[in-house]
Formats: sequence, C-alpha cells, structure tokens
Amino acid sequence: MSSILDAMKQAELESQNSHVTEEVTHTRLVDNTPRFKSVFPMAEVPVDETRPASMDGVVGAAEAIVDLYRMIDRVADTSCTVLITGESGTGKELLARAVHGASPRRDRPFVAVNCGAIPEALLESELFGHARGAFTGAVATKQGRLAQADGGTLFLDEIGELPLALQVKLLRVLQAREYSPVGDTRTLSADVRIVAATNVDLEEAARNGAFREDLYYRLNVIHLAAPPLRDRPEDIPALAGYFLERARVKAGRDRVTKISRQAAEMLCSYGWPGNVRELENTIERAVLLSGGSVIEPRDLPPKLQGFGGSEARTGPRLSDRGVDLRKAVETFENQLIRQALEKTNWNKKRAAELLGINRTTLVEMLKRKRIEAA
Repeated sequence: MSSILDAMKQAELESQNSHVTEEVTHTRLVDNTPRFKSVFPMAEVPVDETRPASMDGVVGAAEAIVDLYRMIDRVADTSCTVLITGESGTGKELLARAVHGASPRRDRPFVAVNCGAIPEALLESELFGHARGAFTGAVATKQGRLAQADGGTLFLDEIGELPLALQVKLLRVLQAREYSPVGDTRTLSADVRIVAATNVDLEEAARNGAFREDLYYRLNVIHLAAPPLRDRPEDIPALAGYFLERARVKAGRDRVTKISRQAAEMLCSYGWPGNVRELENTIERAVLLSGGSVIEPRDLPPKLQGFGGSEARTGPRLSDRGVDLRKAVETFENQLIRQALEKTNWNKKRAAELLGINRTTLVEMLKRKRIEAA
C-alpha cells in the first residue's frame, strides 16, 4: 500500500511528540529548591548534599524518590535491563534518562519509542527497520529505532502495549543481542541497553497470557517503581514553585510571582491522580487565570477548591515503602497551627484556644518551628 509510509511518518511524529511532552513535564532543575521560599509559602525541603549523583538537578527530596536514584547510581554502569513501573505522569521517562545519563553510554543516543502510540501494523518496522521492497511503498531501506540507538539506550514506553508477535522478536534481542529488519535476511547485532516502562501490572498480564512471561523476567532485572505524587507530598512545594517559574515565562505573565498560602495548602491537600503532569497543568492554568501577582484559590480548578471532593486527600496515606512518622506528624502539626492562626487573623490567644493548648505553648512552638505570618 502506497499510504503505509505516510502512516509510518505520522506515527513517528506522534511518538516523538508524546515524548517531548513527557520530557517537558518532568524536567530537571538546574538550581535547587531554596529559591522557592518567596514563591510558595510552605516549609522548604532542605538540600541534601548526599543526594545521588544521578539525581543532580532533579526537583524533589522525598525518600521514595531519593531511593530510586540511589539504585540508579548502583546499576547505571552496567548493561542490565531496567523496568520502570508507575502511574501515568509520575516521570518514568525522567528515570529512564537518568539511567542513560549516569551510564557509560551517556554520549551515545537515547532513543524513546512509545509502543502504544504507533499502530501495530507499523510497529515492527519502526523498531527493527525494513529492507527496500519489504512491502508496497518501501522504496528505500529504513533504519529502525534499535539501529538508531546503537551503543546507547532504547527506551520502550508503554511496553505492555507491545503485541505478542513483537514480544518474541524483542526477547531475541535481549537473549542473543541480534535481530533482523522486516524483509531482510541479514542478522544484525544489537548493542543497546533496554529500559522499558509501563503503567500496567505486567506480572498479572503474564499470568493472563497478555504478556510473555519469559520476556517479563528478562525485562525485570532491575525494577524501579516511580511513586505517585500523593505518596510524596513534601515535594509539592518545590515542584509547584518550579512550574510557576516555567509557566510565567512561557505565558509572558511576569507579574505572577507567588502562590497564596491558602492556594498552597489546597495544592498540598489534593490527591493528584494525574501526578506531576496534572500539577504542572494546574499551575499553568492558574498563571493564565491569575489577575494579579499572586495565585489565589479562585485561580485553581473547582475540584481543588472543595477540599472534600472524592479526589481530595482526607488524610495521610501510608505507601508500601512506609513513611517517616516524625516528619509526617510535624507537617500535619504545622498545617493545623497555620490554619488556626489564619482563622483567627493571627490572634495567638484565640488560635491557642482552637488548638486546645496554652498561648505560651503556642508562642514557643512558633519560635521553634519558625512559623511567621506571610
């Protein structure tokens, strides 16, 4: 079919665009979190000088994130396959790029393929390439993504969408480091590191026959589980401040420089089912709608303003990785103190009554915690 090449070009553009969006959404920060104090009126995340090398410039300091990058530091200098799992919008491609950037392959290509964005009929040619005359309209030999990634890293996003027939060919690449382009009798070597990502349970898919079990175990040598944003709320201030800086520059809204305390508390209380990507879109929307220099609650989507909606956080959630209880209690205590002070217009006596403590106790807590009026 003469239209097959046009469809391939369109699929390639869509795949590239999807990964450009992912990279823009989950980006690295060159300078670090302290500059967000004047932008986001919440407690800052302290800079940890012992952060993993692969985490250089990454926004966030939650232990769940730091642990992932510690693991990346340990395995980056090998060629083992890596499987990254996590909900949509958690930054799986950012982790894949960190693996590549910390490895000896960092100066070679990083090639990303969204297995769910390319039609099944074209995916084999896209991955493995094709020979001239392999099908109608194939007037020239085309390199596949495997060849383009030679010596570097091939990132297979949405690997759970890979058809079973192509799973066999990918398994051969992982086992024998070789493959054959479509319509070609040659066997080519594959010097690539495979990093795959998915938001589905591949182990369950393997049990149901939707994904090859042998391929799953070949991919799952090193497993990186990207945590959802709701499991690392302490990173929300830094992320929101960073996205505010980006959005105001992008939209030409230089006057928008801060987030009000009430709006900040709403951002920290929401559950973020769309994770970091949803937070970025929310901040960009707020910058566009803001009528002044400060983002107010009215600039946020209605689902954040209700506080009691089905998607709002009703309390802290215990992740499978556990929690720093002292830090969680401290954060919750600080939030209650601020709410009491704001409800009473910073009248310490009335705020102390709301909290059920003595005024002198509240004053000492404010000094110790360095809580001041915005």
